[in-house]
Amino acid sequence: MAAGRACIGGPRQGFGPRTRADRMDDVESDDMPRVLVEEFLAREEGTRALLDQLERLTLEGDHEAVRERIRDLADHNRNVFYAVALSLTGSKQFYGDVEAQLGVEAADVLRDLGETYPALAEPFGVVRTEQTRDRHNPVTELEAQTTYVAEEEVPAVRYTPKSGAVELFTGKGSPEEVLQFASYLVQATTDSLDSAMDRDYSVNTEELSALIDRQEELEGELDQLRDQIDELRRTPVDRE
Repeated sequence: MAAGRACIGGPRQGFGPRTRADRMDDVESDDMPRVLVEEFLAREEGTRALLDQLERLTLEGDHEAVRERIRDLADHNRNVFYAVALSLTGSKQFYGDVEAQLGVEAADVLRDLGETYPALAEPFGVVRTEQTRDRHNPVTELEAQTTYVAEEEVPAVRYTPKSGAVELFTGKGSPEEVLQFASYLVQATTDSLDSAMDRDYSVNTEELSALIDRQEELEGELDQLRDQIDELRRTPVDRE
């Protein structure tokens, strides 16, 4: 019997506008808008045809195909990819840079992209994160549904990590089994930090600050878990 469903975490921050340096790693900052937009304008007709196909696939719910097509665009034509991705963010700074370098007409073309294809902003944003920050399928939220298995006298959790609209996989387990999976992830995290420290690698301030926030969130959840376990220990088990 289903006991509840939740969307945990919500969309992760960080898929919107970034600093100039983070927008496009392999193009000089001063020339970036011109380089990107001129190539996009040269390929505008074909690119809009692709965006029309991606929008149709999005409406049909084929989010994995959308993700792969966008990755393919990023791999084979980075300039066009970044021109579209930045246009879809609605970044006034980007539009302003384009207008200053290429004029109002070019900037209006890019504004039109954002207005015409708003449904593609998220998948382009996720792939942009993959490209600029060396990620793969960054998890942005977790859908979870709780049930109870009467025969075993245990709750069960069905969980689906999502990267944007893409469902990565679905698992189901008892609370202990789900926590075991979570412990694997925590162990992998501490291993990665140990490895970085052993090699005298630095961890940037933004990452460290976010890591502290995640630690505090985990400690809060663990405090609640301890309270629940203590209560369960005091509750007589009905064996009838």
